[in-house]
Amino acid sequence: MQDFPHHYKTTASASGDSTVDLTSPGLDALESAGPAEFGGPGDLWSPETLLSAAIADCFILSFRAVARAAKFDWISIHCDVDAVLDRVEKVTQFTDFYQAVVLEVPPGADEAKAVRLLEKAEHVCLITNSLTGTAHLDAKVRVVD
Repeated sequence: MQDFPHHYKTTASASGDSTVDLTSPGLDALESAGPAEFGGPGDLWSPETLLSAAIADCFILSFRAVARAAKFDWISIHCDVDAVLDRVEKVTQFTDFYQAVVLEVPPGADEAKAVRLLEKAEHVCLITNSLTGTAHLDAKVRVVD
């Protein structure tokens, strides 16, 4: 890992009513537009959906690191995020992030340890730690053959 601080450079560009092109060095470009809730087409990634996806992605990557450090074996993880945008004192902002996580583990896995590792992943996720909205975790562990 590199020393802090880390820098993540992105560029957004658009003309007129076109979609927004999002770029970052070394990455494929993304097209973005406003969500349907704000009059956008609803068929492209928006800043709101990108934020919600960043939370889910960060949670899974955080869990992967936490599980690796704990030498915990797992099969798969799935994270749904419901990011709630609301008006608070006349300011539009995200107020809550509901994360529904299902972790699949092999038979004989320590399910209590799995729950603790999921909670730790929520605690160390740098995206939710950087936001003012409240993160809520609903974690389930499922044993699969």
